[in-house]
Amino acid sequence: MADTTTVEVDTDVHDRLAALAADRGLSLRAYLAELAATQENEAALARAARAFEQALERPGFREGFARDFGGLPAHRLSHTRHRPPLGRASGREDQA
Repeated sequence: MADTTTVEVDTDVHDRLAALAADRGLSLRAYLAELAATQENEAALARAARAFEQALERPGFREGFARDFGGLPAHRLSHTRHRPPLGRASGREDQA
């Protein structure tokens, strides 16, 4: 058996977590493990998204990405701070 520890939470929080677990057909232990993994994945995805946004600022990155990967999906373009779509020449007037 894996090492275990005890976590103390308010009864209301325990009951809410237990209800969420039951709705998914999981034990509270399994639900909390799943919740932790989900949160870790979301944090890693957020770090990766921030790194990608920073990479977009590097000269030539957008053009190289467009060349190698075909550009960003259309729904992502609104998140790129009013930048032209990847693959399109970007002059200074486009950066305003």
